[in-house]
Amino acid sequence: MSATVDGLLVVDKPSDWTSHDVVARARRLCNTRKVGHAGTLDPMATGVLVLGVGRATKLLTFLVGCDKDYDATIRLGQGTLTDDAEGEVTSAPGVSAVTDAEVAAAVATLTGEIEQVPSSVSAIKVKGERSYHRARAGEAVDLPARPVTVSQFVVHDLRRLTVGDVAVIDLDVTVTVSSGTYVRALARDLGGALGSAGHLTALRRTRVGGFGLDTAHPLADLEALQGEPMPVIPLADAARAGFPARELTADEARTIGYGQRLPSAEPGRTEPVAAFGPDGSLVAMLDESATTARSHVVFAPASS
Repeated sequence: MSATVDGLLVVDKPSDWTSHDVVARARRLCNTRKVGHAGTLDPMATGVLVLGVGRATKLLTFLVGCDKDYDATIRLGQGTLTDDAEGEVTSAPGVSAVTDAEVAAAVATLTGEIEQVPSSVSAIKVKGERSYHRARAGEAVDLPARPVTVSQFVVHDLRRLTVGDVAVIDLDVTVTVSSGTYVRALARDLGGALGSAGHLTALRRTRVGGFGLDTAHPLADLEALQGEPMPVIPLADAARAGFPARELTADEARTIGYGQRLPSAEPGRTEPVAAFGPDGSLVAMLDESATTARSHVVFAPASS
């Protein structure tokens, strides 16, 4: 078994696998316990799951906050317990009277900066217990709304169907959303905005920050490597791909390595900045929101 490389492993998660299942498999494939993920995908969902390996697990905190792209199919006219196809149908008011124009208008109301109530089966903790545990036990869960941004909500196709005796509409959509946005809640709220109900029938994540499907590896392909080196994106390359970069001089790298501050290169930046030494190595992730830059985390401490 080859030595573990610090970096990111981008997996195209298959359906019916939990994110924890993928992490557990990656730990075996990478021969290390030090593997984590940058945001879960539901078992039903497929697509981009970013894993941190070795020291790159320290990058995951920053990747969790990146915006994300999804392709999804929304069914209007039926609601489910889980707001997706895995839950039992709890309401079926149908959408026989809903026009295409009304669908487009409702989509527009859910685009931009909105307040969203997370799905009751989310992983948010309520009094120390995950919301989904309470919801699936039949308990009513009341989660507060929170601000999220839906910067793109595009309908590609609209199909009118009959399921049983219920008139439904299936929408194929692409959304770009901020961290913390629940696409299943968008489906639920779109149905509600039309005076009906809605849920997700398919979800595929196509991008997390700077990492898209073009960088993702199907799990079956990783399994087929059979002990060969995993296609891990090295730590420095991963940081360059995912974050704004700042090049440091040797003296500046030493200063940051000692945990000291530097003048910010671009004061006011809210996103984390990857700082690189003269040799191209990742020195630290910086906070440049103030006039002086401080390190969120140091990857290359200065030698004594």
